Amino acid sequence: MVTLRRADMFTADGKPSPDDPREHGPKLGDERTTLVEALRCARLTLELKCAGLDAAAMAERSVEPSTMSLLGLVRHLAEIERGTFRRLLAGQDTPRLFTTEEDRDGDFTGAVPDPEVVARAWEAWRAEVRFAERFVAEAPDLGITGDDPLNEHDSGGGQLSLRGALVNMIWEYGRHMGHVDLLRERIDGRIGQ
Repeated sequence: MVTLRRADMFTADGKPSPDDPREHGPKLGDERTTLVEALRCARLTLELKCAGLDAAAMAERSVEPSTMSLLGLVRHLAEIERGTFRRLLAGQDTPRLFTTEEDRDGDFTGAVPDPEVVARAWEAWRAEVRFAERFVAEAPDLGITGDDPLNEHDSGGGQLSLRGALVNMIWEYGRHMGHVDLLRERIDGRIGQ
């Protein structure tokens, strides 16, 4: 007998719910509105999938030898947000948050089950998201560019437009939301859309 597993977050039948904050954004709009909304929903999904977990659960690793954890992903995505919007596109000379040249995986290896580490990770992620949202809202158009000649920001090297950065960021979140789904289900069995 096959057991059917359905999403249990917001709804029992898998249909859109008025309680899901991702369901209330604009459905129609220009290119900027569409890209910003897709990224907003991806960011909300990260927060929703991590809701209600303590530090130990947030730092729980997937399967050996991987160092991946929900906390590591929050730290990683804060690092990606910072590198893309603050460093690459805004041209700010700011240090990395969790990684160094010596420890390129510091976002994951430093994800330890400490409530202060978890709080700092969420604080950093939210600060970088706020910066990115302001930057995108104030940009004159999506064609502005940043230059990444050494591919330090995983842009592929060379110039990257704000448009391309938004698409890349949506892709980055989308890639990791599958990881987040599996990690959360492993922690407490919770699944959701």
